[in-house]
Parts: sequence; C-alpha cells; structure tokens
Amino acid sequence: MSITAEAIWAASPTTTRGSPTPLSSDSKGQRIAYASNKSIFVRSIDNPAECKQYTQHTAQTTVARFSPSGYYVASGDATGSVRIWDAHGAENTKGEYHIIAGRINDIAWDGDSQRIIAVGDGKERFGHCITADSGNSVGEISGHSSRINCVSVRQQRPLRAATGSDDTSLCFFHGVPFKFNTSVRGKHDKFIYGTQFSPDGSALVSVGSDRRIWLYDGKTGEATKQIGEGEHKGSIFGVSWSPDSKKLVTCSGDQTVKIWDVETGSCTQGWRMGEEGGVSIADQQVGVTWPAGRSDGLIISVDLEGNLNYLREGKDKPVRVVRGHQKAVTAAGVLVDSKTLFTGSSDGRARAWDLTSGAAEFIDGEMHSNYVSGLAASPSESRVYSVGWDDTLRTIDASQRSFTGTTIKTSGQPLSVVVATAGGKPHALVSTAKGIAAFADGSEVSTQSLPSPATCMAALPSSDIVAVGSEDKRVRLFKAGSSATLRPTTELTDPTHPPSALAFSHDGSHLAVGLTNGKIFVYANTSGSWALETNRWSAHTARVTSIAWSPDGRKAVSGALDTNVFVWSLEDPGKRVKALNAHKEGVGGVAWVAEGRVVSAGADAAVKVWRVEGVP
Repeated sequence: MSITAEAIWAASPTTTRGSPTPLSSDSKGQRIAYASNKSIFVRSIDNPAECKQYTQHTAQTTVARFSPSGYYVASGDATGSVRIWDAHGAENTKGEYHIIAGRINDIAWDGDSQRIIAVGDGKERFGHCITADSGNSVGEISGHSSRINCVSVRQQRPLRAATGSDDTSLCFFHGVPFKFNTSVRGKHDKFIYGTQFSPDGSALVSVGSDRRIWLYDGKTGEATKQIGEGEHKGSIFGVSWSPDSKKLVTCSGDQTVKIWDVETGSCTQGWRMGEEGGVSIADQQVGVTWPAGRSDGLIISVDLEGNLNYLREGKDKPVRVVRGHQKAVTAAGVLVDSKTLFTGSSDGRARAWDLTSGAAEFIDGEMHSNYVSGLAASPSESRVYSVGWDDTLRTIDASQRSFTGTTIKTSGQPLSVVVATAGGKPHALVSTAKGIAAFADGSEVSTQSLPSPATCMAALPSSDIVAVGSEDKRVRLFKAGSSATLRPTTELTDPTHPPSALAFSHDGSHLAVGLTNGKIFVYANTSGSWALETNRWSAHTARVTSIAWSPDGRKAVSGALDTNVFVWSLEDPGKRVKALNAHKEGVGGVAWVAEGRVVSAGADAAVKVWRVEGVP
C-alpha cells in the first residue's frame, strides 16, 4: 500500500503591482526558479509539469536564485530570512541565515557559488554579504539611504558587486571582502528596479521606474552610455543579458518585452502582450530571464497575473504560455470523460487542467471577483457550475473553456454547489445560510429552507438523491422531485461534529461524511436505508475539506486543513496510506481521476498528482 507523488503542477509566481518579480534560470538553461506564496518552485523549462517544491520557509517568499554551479538555490522571504538548499531534491536545507529586519528583495551569488549578497528593506542595514555554507560575514553593503531592490555580482575576478535602490543611486563594491567603492548618482531619477553584470563581466546594466537603461563599465563602475531613451512607456521592472553578452532584454509595465543590441543601443525586437491597442493591467510584464546554455534564444517573462510567457527571437507571439493559480485553490471538479480538472481559487480565478499533460488553460469570460466556494461538474451537459463569494452562480462550457450565459445572483453567500437530476433534467443546487436554491436553464426554479443552516452538500451522480450536512451535526438525505423541490427521506444523527465534506460513491452504495474535527463516517445503503458501516477513518486532525471515491467504489481519498491527503479502504478501515504535508497550509480539493491516480489542490496554489498502489 503506497501513495507516491507523480507530478506537481506548480503555482504561478506571486506578483505585486508596481514592483519587480525576480525570475532565475540555471546555468544550463534547463530549469527556472521563482517564489510563490510561502513556497519556492523549481520547474523544468521544456516540461513545466516536471517540478520540485521547497516548503521550509515560514513566511511569504520573495526571491529565489540558482547558484552558478546549479546545485543550490538561495531563497529569501518577507521576514529577512535567507535559506540555502539543494536544487535537485528541494528538501535538504544547507543553511538558514537572518540577514535584515525586513523583506528580502534580491539575492546574488558569486562565480564560485560560495558567497551570496542578500538585499532588501531592513532597519539598521539594507543588505549583507555572507558565505553560503556558514553564514560568516564577508563584507558589508553600505552607501544607500533607502531600501535596495536589486543586486548583482560579477562572475569573474576581480570581484565586483552592484546594488540599485529606491534612493535612485547605484552603489559599486569591490571584493572580496565586499567594500563600498563608488556611488553613481544622477543617472536615474526614480527607483532602480534591476541591475545585472554581463556574463563576460565587461559591462553592467541598470533599469528603473524612470524608463531609462544605463550601461556601466564592469570593472570600474563608470557610466558609459544610456540606450533606449523614450522607447518604454512604463516602468522597467526587469533586465537580463543574453548568454553572449551582446544583447539584453527588458520588461516593462507598458506590457512590452524588448531586446536591445548593446553595441548600437537599438531595439532589435519587441513583443507587446494583451489586446492590440488596449490597456491591460494583467499583461504588465514584471520579470524576465534569458536562460544561459540554450541554443534556441528562449526568453521567459512573467506578467502581473503570474503567467510565464515563452518568447523566441524571430517569433512575433509567445511560443508558449504557462499558467496556474497565484492564490489558494479552494474548489476542484473533474470531468473524467474529457480528462479535464477544473479548479477555482480564493481570488476568483478559474483554470482548466489537462490531466494527461498537466497544462492549465485560461477560462474565458467574466470570472468570479473573489473566493470560489464550490465547483460541480455536469457530465451530461459538458458543463461545470461554479459559485463564489461574489454571491453568484456561473456556468462554464467545458468544451469551449469559457463562462457561458448570464451570471445568476444567489439569495445569500453560496457555500457549495452540486448537480442533481430532477424530472429527468440536471439542476444546479446551491446551498446558502438561508437554505437550498435550485437553478435550471439560467433561472431559479425552487427554494427550500432547512431546519439548520447547511455546511456542505453532495448529490449522487445522474440521480435525484441529495445529501445535506448541517450545523446541528446531522446529515439529511432528500429526493429531488419535479422542479427540484426536495423531499426529506432519511436523517443521519451519528456525527459528533458538524459535517464539512460529503461524497457519494459512484454506484450510490456508500456515503462518506467528513467532519470539522477530522473524522470521516461511512454509511452503506442497503435496499434504501442508510446504516453506519465504519467510523474508523479518523487520522485527520483538522477540518476535512474534500472527499472523493475511487471508480470501483471501494476506496476514497480525503484532504483536510491539516495539510495531509489520506487514501482509505472499505476492506480494511483501520489501514490507510498517507501523503503528509501534501499542500502547505491545507488541502482545498481532491479528485479521483482514474484507477490508481488521484489529484489534489491546496492553499499553496499548486495541483499535485499522486499514484496510489496496493490499496485493496
């Protein structure tokens, strides 16, 4: 009996409007690393579904940088802590060092992969230089009067370092140990957001919110020339050199990514994201990297929505866009026939995931404006119904990957949605604090009040049986009549805490009831009456958020706020297989997508695929 991680479909980078989002690629051009929520994701560039997740930060992560050797990653968070860890397993931490009393904005390695400089928004100091293996001080970062946004270290000897700050100055350091040498003022008149030494060490570039690009001598730090005056129409958030040090790429809030020839100072190619002629805040480009070690000239930029745009010289449009969630995934629903997983997150975003490739697609149309509280798939209609805390019910056309029709207002804040068959026709049932409302063909057809406010709901697929969990610790079963009026049939009184998740097995023979204290009760249906079969599925230590049955109806998978995923068996209720810490901060949804294959999604905004073997 085992459950093993098969794939991680990563979260998108966390972005903030008006500030840069650092992207890092390794020296071979095979992997990319970035910060998302409290995790760091290390992904394959060519196959983004190949991914490792580092979860040992305790605060919002801000930056991750590969060492030149490619063996280690240095990552920083909002509390001023920097961690050095193994890039291949993303588990073994080599060192944790507290650098400044505030947010880490950027990190740079030296060419030997031995020293790092971390900078940010501190109180006594704005950055520090340490050895990666022991945290010993090897110089000090001084000369700035405001927070430092970016840092770069020359990869050749003699060692040089440069930092750019909100005080509009670029400071130049000689090392090692790193000591302040010169401060370049008057070149930028607003915040400096990016600086980088060229791979051959001959030049240094700086960019900022004044839309200027300045070049400096890599050894002396003297300003040599400014290029691209007036080309960008918005703040420049990122800059990266080509591997041959002859070109550089910049990304800007004006939705563009541009390649510059350093010798002539001319723009050789540009891409503008979003609709032609329109202004789209989500398409602001806030980070860019030009991976070394590749022959195809690939450039990767990230927009404000967290999408990774793969750009290639000579091509007018991105050759690939890698999407995902930025915030906690709060609901999941699966259409097994079309091999598609639908997910909704706490910021109202919806995504459709191809279960074979792991690629996420954007769902067109007007999305929820905030928390998605429920998703329900209706295979017969090839539709997915979603409810959110903007008090609306919306419909997704699964084949078109778009929201359809009109948005229906609900009478209160919706908790969950299920699809039940009433009068031979599918209806969407939505539970609110006031009761249950039934919707069909874009309008409300009936409402039903309950003795106690509903907490969760489930419907037997392609059937008129509906189960509702309530705050009074009871589960009530109903039959949906014509126009989806609910007729009570059975009341289950065994649960000791209010139910938080319900799930019918596909053949209708079993009902699993997950409680707010982590226990799961299973009821068996014998000729129409429901009896408790087992209450021994009790390994979770916090609220059960989601339960899903296997296709054969003999096993179930559950996820809870305790971050764990468990697979249970009816054959031997006392045994289970566990994936501990499956999702940092809690599991939001689970689905059984094929025999032996389970997917889960959670508060780390990632979707994970698990292989389940040997469970009877």
